[in-house]
Parts: sequence; structure tokens; C-alpha cells
Amino acid sequence: MLTVSHLTKHYGHVAALSDVSFSIRPGEVLGLIGPNGSGKTTLFECLAGVQPADAGMLLRDGEPVSVRDRSSVLFYMPDGIAPWAHQTVGWVLRYAEGFFGGPPPGEWADVFERLDLESLVDVRVGELSKGQRKRVLLAIGLLTPQPVLLADEPFDGLDLRQTREVGGALRLYAATGRTLFLSIHQISDAARFCDRFVLLSEGRVCGEGTLDEITGRAKTNTLEDAFLALT
Repeated sequence: MLTVSHLTKHYGHVAALSDVSFSIRPGEVLGLIGPNGSGKTTLFECLAGVQPADAGMLLRDGEPVSVRDRSSVLFYMPDGIAPWAHQTVGWVLRYAEGFFGGPPPGEWADVFERLDLESLVDVRVGELSKGQRKRVLLAIGLLTPQPVLLADEPFDGLDLRQTREVGGALRLYAATGRTLFLSIHQISDAARFCDRFVLLSEGRVCGEGTLDEITGRAKTNTLEDAFLALT
């Protein structure tokens, strides 16, 4: 199990993250819930070592994980990027597979099918729509060997049908033991696909737990109402 302990990050006098602590359990889909500007991307970047935190640490089974070692535990897939934009989707995924070590045998075809990428193999990444590019980014993440995948806004740009299909695929990968930590601003999507939730507001954790635990604490019936009540 991973534990985020007292993570803090400032930009000048602004506290982007304030004493953030929570756990990440093996084989779960954990949803990081919060509005734009709540610190979700900053949290992912600090965990992945993209930028330094001012304080706090990441623990694995109680032992600190250094920033240098985090790349063997976490794979961070940012939102809104177009890697190797002039190359085709097939080239990009094969390159990522080789660079990061590749998935178990047979998983390549499974990822292609579940994310509906067959028709995009020969399309350049720079020519993809937002939703198509999002599916390619998720494929890169799912084809990596790290036990924990951090995905920033995995459903952004997807229509309702695509969201349900991708969400179902992510749940299947979690069932095989992969841990998925998803940053989501649409609370209805999070409630549909996640096992547990971390509620983030203005850089602070205001709730952590299952849907029943969070709604019970807030004395509400829905995750949306619980988030409003706890923030």
C-alpha cells in the first residue's frame, strides 16, 4: 500500500497543497475529486516527481519512496499533451511499449480492442480529436509496467458512450491488480467507476473513503451532495 503523508506545496505565498495525507490501496480505482484549481494536477506532479514538494513524503508499505525511485512505482499520464505529434498512433504505442518495458504478453491487443484504437493505428497523433487523443494517452499508460497509474482527467473529451466503455475497461485492468488513481472533475463519472475517493478542495483533503463512508459522514445520499457538504 502507498501512503501520501503531509504533502505540501506552495507557489510563492499561495498554498497549492496543504498537509495532504491519504492512502492508495493495491488493485483499486481511486478517484481524486475536486473542482478546477483545487490542486489535483499539482498533487499528481508532486507525487510523480515532476515538480518538488515543499514537505511531505510518499511511503510504500511504511518505507519512504525517494523521488528517484518513484518512476518504478508510479506512471503519470498528464492531461492535454500530444506526444510525438507527427508520428502515427501505432508508432507511438510501439515506441512507448519498448521504452517503458512493455505489458505482459497479449495485453497489447487487449488494450487496442478495449480502447477502440484499431482504426487509428495509421493516423498521426497531431491529427486526432481530443477524445481520440485521450484514448491513446490512456493506452500508453495501460501499456506501462508500473503498478500504479496516475491519469489526469481520463474522461475529458469523451462522449457518454466512450466514457462508459473506457471506464469499464479501466475497472477490468484494476481487477487484474493494477492500481488506477484518476483525477476527475465530473463527480458523476467518479461515482460510477471508482472504488474509493479522495476529496480535494483548495489544496486540502476534506474526505477519503468509499461512497458509503463519505455520504455517511456527510449525511447525504450522493457523492455530489457529500462533496458540497464537506467542502
